[in-house]
Amino acid sequence: MVATEESILNRDSLRVAAVGALALISCALVACPPGPPAGRWTTVAQGLREGLLSVHGRSATDVWAVGADKGAGPLVLHYDGTRWERRATGTRGSLWWVHAAQDGTTWMSGTSSTVLRVRDGMYERMPTPGLARHTVFGVWASNAAAGGAQEVYAVGSEAGRSGFLWRLEGARFVEIPLGSALPTADDGTTPGLFKVWGDNAGTVWVVGGRGVVLRGRGGVFERVESGTTQTLFTVVGDGRRVVAVGGAGAGTLIERDGDGAFVSKAPESSGLLQGVSLRPDGTGVAAGFNGAVYLRGANGAWTQDTSAPSLPIESLHAAWMDDEGGAWLVGGGILGPSLDRGALTYRGRRMVAGYSESAMGDGGSSDGGDAAVPAAQCPESQIDPAPMGSIARRWNESLLWAIRRDVPMPVVHARNLFHSSAAMWDAWAAYDATADGVFFRERKTAMDVAAARREAISYAAYRVLSARYAPTLANGADVSQACFRALMGRLGYDPDATESTGDTPRAVGNRIAQEILARSIEDGSNERNRYADTTMWRARNPPLVFEQPGVGEGFMHPEEWQPLVLAEAVTQNGIPLGAGVQGYIGPNWDNVTPWALTRANASDPYFDPGMPPGFDARMGDWVADVLRKSAALDPTLDAMIDVSPGAYGNNPLGTNDGTGHPMNPATGQPYAANRVRLGDFGRVMAEFWADGPKSETPPGHWNKIANDVSDHPMFARRINGMGAAIDPLEWDVKVYLALNGGMHDAAIVAWGIKRRFLASRPITLIRYMGGLGQRTDMSAPRYNPNGLPLIPGVIELVTAESSAAGQRHAHLARYVGQVAVLTWRGEPGERRTELGGVGWMRAVEWLPFQLRTFVTPAFPGFISGHSTFSRSGAEVLAAITGSQYFPGGMMEFVAREGAYLTFERGPSAEIHLQWATYYDAADQAGQSRLWGGIHIPPDDFVGRRLGSQVGTRALAKARTFFDGTAVP
Repeated sequence: MVATEESILNRDSLRVAAVGALALISCALVACPPGPPAGRWTTVAQGLREGLLSVHGRSATDVWAVGADKGAGPLVLHYDGTRWERRATGTRGSLWWVHAAQDGTTWMSGTSSTVLRVRDGMYERMPTPGLARHTVFGVWASNAAAGGAQEVYAVGSEAGRSGFLWRLEGARFVEIPLGSALPTADDGTTPGLFKVWGDNAGTVWVVGGRGVVLRGRGGVFERVESGTTQTLFTVVGDGRRVVAVGGAGAGTLIERDGDGAFVSKAPESSGLLQGVSLRPDGTGVAAGFNGAVYLRGANGAWTQDTSAPSLPIESLHAAWMDDEGGAWLVGGGILGPSLDRGALTYRGRRMVAGYSESAMGDGGSSDGGDAAVPAAQCPESQIDPAPMGSIARRWNESLLWAIRRDVPMPVVHARNLFHSSAAMWDAWAAYDATADGVFFRERKTAMDVAAARREAISYAAYRVLSARYAPTLANGADVSQACFRALMGRLGYDPDATESTGDTPRAVGNRIAQEILARSIEDGSNERNRYADTTMWRARNPPLVFEQPGVGEGFMHPEEWQPLVLAEAVTQNGIPLGAGVQGYIGPNWDNVTPWALTRANASDPYFDPGMPPGFDARMGDWVADVLRKSAALDPTLDAMIDVSPGAYGNNPLGTNDGTGHPMNPATGQPYAANRVRLGDFGRVMAEFWADGPKSETPPGHWNKIANDVSDHPMFARRINGMGAAIDPLEWDVKVYLALNGGMHDAAIVAWGIKRRFLASRPITLIRYMGGLGQRTDMSAPRYNPNGLPLIPGVIELVTAESSAAGQRHAHLARYVGQVAVLTWRGEPGERRTELGGVGWMRAVEWLPFQLRTFVTPAFPGFISGHSTFSRSGAEVLAAITGSQYFPGGMMEFVAREGAYLTFERGPSAEIHLQWATYYDAADQAGQSRLWGGIHIPPDDFVGRRLGSQVGTRALAKARTFFDGTAVP
């Protein structure tokens, strides 16, 4: 989805809603030429999952319609005169336009700067100068004469503003500078451009926001007076006249005959118009709001066709007239972010086949009906990911996969990890003469203790996980449930055996799960209501519309967290959430019952974090630190850094002051140098610790680290590093209990402080401060004591000199006097093969090193959850293993060249992330959030300090259950 500048909503006022304001200009589209509508209406399709956005073709038997992407690739339909077929493009993202050139090439364009060239059934993504934030709303190709060159143009915008015009030169599109051809608002912004059409005789027309009409000849474009300030969505012609349509509350339709001026020809009382097409004889069709259709007669008058079918849609978005005079129109729920309810109608003399959605998804063809949805299946590799591990390890791995399928909610998954760990511990402890259970205190005997434990643990874990990853609580629940059942079957147990009375291991396991689920249902998490907020939190700031500059009107509290409005929200692990305002995750978590924590008063935090980061003089230094890192995310720079354990890490708690470890204690030798490009290191570190794209969230990540440690060939399972090695099951249940007790409490501590102080994220701080100006030079423009500090090469004012042709700010020449930052420019349109790169942009448009569908987590900044979770995990693992060092003195992760990063291409060379100690790994997890642009230093440092206390207490509590002193 794409945000729009001038959004159109309902029939009367078409008011702009906060969420819709982001996507509505996506409503800008339409079609191209040929013939007078005649004959009857046929509803070809309606109620499709995806909205249809454009239709075009070469004849009545060669028709293309394209539309939105609802997770299976964009909707692309082709009609050959007999049947409709859905075509797979091999790409993702909504397609906003299609143009079928007479040479047999079909052009399509859409989100993420996508332009596709379709020839002989092959879809080729064309190189463009755009990034993912650029939407190509229109593409047009000339009908080249024999032996002549084909002209191809594409137009679009960034969220309804900053219009661009590209022309195909050779094998790639290049930008055509428009200079003063576009009007400039007071803040320097220009309107978006939405459609392009040419007359095949050398004249090209472009329309856009604020009534902009551009005419191009010989590659040079000038503005032509349109007579309107309304948004113009589509432009077409018939060789003699040019027609453009648009509007807002009322429809706009302007015509230009020959070299005359544009004049209004809007039908009386028409609503918003989005689609228009003309035939060479001057007849035509236009359509728009609520499916209204208007016909142009030979006399030039436009009148409403009251015989048009009434469709349950918001608007007909595009129109095209074929060589026989048939009119094709498409639309759907396309005036807001949903882009659904696709519809396609035809008016003409032909009998046109209908189309209904196929169950085959992208690439399938219509069979006239929906196939039955098959039962969820667990992928074979996820049924039993660790078959050689202990029974506790096998259930832990199954849980980690359930987390990866679910929406990343760290607090919820930390709770589930703890309760499943407690269930497995209690089943193990039930057959031990010394250990105490956490929730279940019965002691049992068995002829075969190992077999009894295996069975009791399985039933306890299965019941807890089945309850916590039920469809009412978790995404991906159908697959997770199938996986849990499949694992039970593989272990030889009946998942439907629910008896809980008696002394059989099965009954013991079921009884343990019942006890845990019953005692935790009232623990303050509000599990019954899918963890909904119980604190009555209300934002004091308006939500930040990500795709618009600045922080929004009515913003008054820069120190306070601002939820984002995303035009398309997708979780780190790829779950689409739709569009709208972020929902605060875990505001009530301070009320959750902890495991090893106590406090004198319920109103007090469990640990004193000190003063939260306030909006004062220190903030300039903190955001400058984030911006320096953003500027360093450039793999083309020569800056190098040694990230070996010998040079990086070994920090005193809550600092980055360490200079590495003098030697590897396992080898007695110094660590080998590991010099890498700083830009690659920052990018890989940010993505690795974010856990994407299969995020098990930080609590799950530290479980994975613990599992990797236990698998290391040099590791011996000795509690506290002393005594005889214990068997894998005893090791696992003890580590999981201590580690996940710490994860559970870390969530409570961190989210309690987040809720208490509601501290801002960098995207709010940098955009707001950059909008105020600069705080460094009172004699320079835009001085404000709360602005950004000026740092040459990182944060600068745009000047006439710096924005002159060929200078570093040349592309910001419209913004002289504003603050610019050198930063990551955003994800490219094709992330696998392209680089977003680093460049200068206005501070009010700054974005973090994250996907634009995620941007920043849906909860306040202070303190960092990553830092708190990670230091807690490091404390537990260092103490329980008896060494702060990883087995062998080092653990590493290898990011392969050009094959690891998901935000953009990279790294440019193979990168080895290396850590000598658990503390080094934990510190890097915290640092990564600054490189990723979603925390400032206090969030990280205080999180580390409090996480240390959490982990220490968690292990101390666990030890009392190990040695049987927990229960009097």
